[in-house]
Amino acid sequence: MNVMGAGVRRVLMGWVLAGAAVFAAVAWPQAASARGDLPDFTELVERVGPSVVGIRTLERSRAAPGFERGQLDPNVEEFLRRFGLPLPGRRGNPRGPDEEPQQRGVGSGFILSSDGFIMTNAHVVDGADEVLVSLTDKREFKARIVGADRRTDVAVVKIDASGLQAVKLADVNRLKVGEWVMAIGSPFGLANTVTAGIVSAKGRETGEFLPFIQTDVAINPGNSGGPLINLRGEVVGINSQIYSRSGGYMGIAFAIPIDEAGRVADQLRASGRVVRGRIGVTIAPVTKDVAEAIGLGKAVGAMVRAAESGGPADKAGIEPGDIITRVDGRAVESSNDLPRIVGGIRPGSRAVLQVYHRGGYRDLPVTVGEFDSESPTRQAQGPGPGGAAVPSALGLSVSDLGEAERRELKVRGGVRVAVAEGAAARAGIREGDIILALDNIDITSTRQFADVAGRIDKQKSVSVLVRQGELTNYLVVRPQR
Repeated sequence: MNVMGAGVRRVLMGWVLAGAAVFAAVAWPQAASARGDLPDFTELVERVGPSVVGIRTLERSRAAPGFERGQLDPNVEEFLRRFGLPLPGRRGNPRGPDEEPQQRGVGSGFILSSDGFIMTNAHVVDGADEVLVSLTDKREFKARIVGADRRTDVAVVKIDASGLQAVKLADVNRLKVGEWVMAIGSPFGLANTVTAGIVSAKGRETGEFLPFIQTDVAINPGNSGGPLINLRGEVVGINSQIYSRSGGYMGIAFAIPIDEAGRVADQLRASGRVVRGRIGVTIAPVTKDVAEAIGLGKAVGAMVRAAESGGPADKAGIEPGDIITRVDGRAVESSNDLPRIVGGIRPGSRAVLQVYHRGGYRDLPVTVGEFDSESPTRQAQGPGPGGAAVPSALGLSVSDLGEAERRELKVRGGVRVAVAEGAAARAGIREGDIILALDNIDITSTRQFADVAGRIDKQKSVSVLVRQGELTNYLVVRPQR
């Protein structure tokens, strides 16, 4: 039995070893293959690297008002210079305004065309007296700023050079979350630094006119303006922002999609400025509760909180509380979509707005105006409450508006809140607010308000269109459970 047992053991051991050999022959090549699937960025760096530039900005010293040259006693001025002390009113300049410009900051950029047009961030060149561009072949050029757009943080500069290697721009619609991407730039002035990661998310809402690409690529000060590159060697975005509590990289970076940046750059190259459309409204998101309460169903569109008096929207008949759901057939999925869509329409053009108004849709033609950042939306704020207060079961007591108040507030109807308590107070309604609509019905007087409020199902939530100060908003009054 012992001899037989030993033989059996030898046979079994042979099978085990043979199986292990087979496993090694099959499994290890697969593991090596898996490791080989990781991207190799070396070819991309060689191909795209020459198109990436470093940018230095310089600033000349300026004397503060009241301290022009020659106003100091010459002996005092020479004493301050000799001991390296700053002259009064001259920022960081111990030797006067004739000294060479001082470095202000560093950034990155990339070549758009072989004749020297370069794209970067607006904040990289903002306020610079001189802009210097360094190429990978060690040449340095003085650049002129063609144009910069602060709202999108895109700028174009030009150097006098030819035969440069330009980048290829990607179709951002093909970009997928989880895709490998690479950045080349000058973090902390360390030129031609390469970092890599993946696309973490698309359409991040961190800007007024731009949805950003979020990545985990290491981006630090100095990377701003540099390209974000896909594995095909195409630029998908401009590295622009980081999320940080320390000022350095924390694993979240944002890039401007190159399709959006390209449209801005085209305008900057053509005219040095960006022209955008506007319709003159102050907007807010539509919440799920409001959408259900007013019968909209889905939380889509942009809610108008105020319409600029005499502006394009006001002339078209847009009213506070309206929900803009489409512009020329393009869906407005969120409030952030509206300024982007309207901004892309040429001023003076006519557009059709689909508006959800008091429970139904209507189409309103509007003549788009030109965007001007100096044109805020303003509306008059009415005086204090007046007239007799009429209580309601909603926890509201309201009073009529006088004709003069309505003209000053630029409203056709509405009642003023004298007292707000209970469910109304919990919803955010306050004394002095103007109620324009209740349960999707325009309110014109206290008598009508009482009639509408009396017919509301007290067990259901009800929408209230409220003017608070200069802005209008929907608030949802919920019954006490």
